[in-house]
Amino acid sequence: MSEKRILLMHISKVSGHRQAALAITKALEELGQGIKVRNIDAFNYANPRLEKLVNRLYMGVIKGMPRLWDYLYDNQEVYKRVEQMRTIIYRYSEKKIKELFDNFQPDVVVCTQAFPCGMVADYKQRYKVDIPLVGILTDYAPHMYWLNDRVNIYVVPSLEIKQRLKEKRIPEERLRVLGIPIDPDFQKPINREENFRNFGLNAEEPVILLMGGGQGLGPIKQIARALEQLSLAIQLIVVCGTNRTLYRWFRKNKANFTKPILLMGYTQKIPELMELATLIISKPGGLSSTEALSKALPLVIVKPLPGQESQNTQVLLRNGAALKADNMRQLKSLIEKLLTDSAKIEQLRQKARTFAQADSAIKIAQLILKMIK
Repeated sequence: MSEKRILLMHISKVSGHRQAALAITKALEELGQGIKVRNIDAFNYANPRLEKLVNRLYMGVIKGMPRLWDYLYDNQEVYKRVEQMRTIIYRYSEKKIKELFDNFQPDVVVCTQAFPCGMVADYKQRYKVDIPLVGILTDYAPHMYWLNDRVNIYVVPSLEIKQRLKEKRIPEERLRVLGIPIDPDFQKPINREENFRNFGLNAEEPVILLMGGGQGLGPIKQIARALEQLSLAIQLIVVCGTNRTLYRWFRKNKANFTKPILLMGYTQKIPELMELATLIISKPGGLSSTEALSKALPLVIVKPLPGQESQNTQVLLRNGAALKADNMRQLKSLIEKLLTDSAKIEQLRQKARTFAQADSAIKIAQLILKMIK
């Protein structure tokens, strides 16, 4: 049997798109031999200078002008206006993409972000090639940049999203409801006592996990200050991601908190940390939300970013898979009620288990392998 070649494409070094691609890679590798997988940051591969500029602009808008991003995100008029710009970028990247395809000769291409998906779809049209192309949605709300007739299969997180794409004239036979792919390690059992001992936490007191995604975004300092005012005995885990400024602030001010704080930077130990937690307060990224729900963690959302995070929040709230606080006063009240109501905590855990599809990466890997002729 000849070697099966699978090309995965994402964007951004620190992103849910990359984590989803890595999860699928691990799942493919776990399924057996005879598979060669290449996983690339498509934007960086095709145009590293433009990638740096776009990332800088994106972070600037998200942090400084969130309302502008809310306007730009999934806006029909904006979509039409930038169509020519996207085509120019695709043409500029064409030589590198052709070189990649000629050298690797993939049997299937899998994209966890819309930009490389569009890039490959454009390549398929230009060169009249029939490489199977799979688009993996990593948020709970689709946007129009995903829509393309040359995508063979869309993997979506829920029946609700499947219906929304059908309304956008994507045929049902091109849609698969398999969830958002997360690292298979989230399914592996962890020894509770040993886990608490490894991180130096008290297994008898509630643990609240604070996260702001890989880049440590959101009002994490304000949340920690609000939780410090609770009369309940709690422990905090603060994950700062790549946000060095945030990490330095907590390291400097940690002694001023009476609640114990376990401070972490960017870490690969998220499954273990989530296993410790009683509940999580996090930005509602598609990957981080799915990871939390796969661990049956009650998820509390505070001040989601506009665009995909706001839309993710709406879906999670509609399905009873998360709770939301609009300000720090609401947050304190909500956390106090949760930590003194074990029945409510268990109800949220049950909702999380129902909504999450922890085995999504394996199911997607199986789908990919079936597509290879």
